[in-house]
Amino acid sequence: MRSTLASRAAVAVATALALTACGGSPTAGGNADTAEQRAPDDSKVVETYERINALSGQERTDEIKKCAEEEGALSIYTSNTDIDDVVEGFEEEFDVDVSVYRANSESVLQRVLQEQKAKFFGSDVLETNALELNVANKEGFLAPYESELREQVREEGQAENWTATRFNTFVVGWNTDLVKPGEEPKTLEELTDPKWKGKLSMEVGDVDWFTALVQHMVAQGKSEEEAVEFFKKLAANSKIAKGHTVQGELLSAGQFAVALSSYSHTIDKAADKGAPVAWKPASGEPVQPVVVRPNGIGLMKTATNPCAAMAFVDWELTGGQEVFEEKFRIGATADAAKAIADLEVVTVPEDELLDNAKKWDDLYAEVVQTGSK
Repeated sequence: MRSTLASRAAVAVATALALTACGGSPTAGGNADTAEQRAPDDSKVVETYERINALSGQERTDEIKKCAEEEGALSIYTSNTDIDDVVEGFEEEFDVDVSVYRANSESVLQRVLQEQKAKFFGSDVLETNALELNVANKEGFLAPYESELREQVREEGQAENWTATRFNTFVVGWNTDLVKPGEEPKTLEELTDPKWKGKLSMEVGDVDWFTALVQHMVAQGKSEEEAVEFFKKLAANSKIAKGHTVQGELLSAGQFAVALSSYSHTIDKAADKGAPVAWKPASGEPVQPVVVRPNGIGLMKTATNPCAAMAFVDWELTGGQEVFEEKFRIGATADAAKAIADLEVVTVPEDELLDNAKKWDDLYAEVVQTGSK
């Protein structure tokens, strides 16, 4: 069965609740008393966050460094594939030993849910995709983070109780050997033309991209039915790929001319290595709107090391932004997100995907069935 972004959170919640009902937890070891003894004093953790949230400037910097290094440790649960480089920079700045649990976003969320239900608290910060962060926040696991740095994050990245550190940006990319200068697509609409038959690619799991654009089209005056039919026309011209990495490799190899929903960093990394791909024409603007999905970080209310957690969030919004730029990611602060600063941007409607997951999964499944394998 096809796994989508929208369905992952529901599966994770159901799994966590089922395991809790059975008394299972992969990290509590079956000893509930020991697990509960590991639980920090939530009120003191929140007090620490509130105290640091109220500070600014050098006073905040000095207090965080002093307090974090007194704790001396930090535990990060993340799906970020660039986390090692971010942690390396953090450990050069702070005398703090960092441990990392990294897995896909679904597995990260499952682990947090299971541990919280079992009263075993292994993570200080949760660093992953928007959908999973929103689930954690709805469950009441995350604490507010306030700072001058958060105020520099693009508005769509200032979520309730978590903050974006980077954006996955869905763009229309093309193979520059197959699409010559001056022939680049300017709109999605022109890609429904029969001349593009078999020359496009859609990704099988991009329900979040699809939902964002359907809702955008509805806001612009189309009916939902009209918007869905439009995507079926695009799919009829498309080969369906599974996975953005595979899609990027196939685009570079010339298996199709245009990828409709590639990540900008996938194309930029490939181009940096010499692949004939681009998403911005040499003259003119890329296809718009572009769809962004925030990925970010939240402070756990049950953190064992709340000062180190605050320090790491601050770091991701400063030195970490430089790391993401080096990895061709689009950062979250205004300076780090210059690649999309002047573009029309549509944000993935995370609440809609959580509340109506089956609807959007089913609609997108209908769309991609119109394409060719």
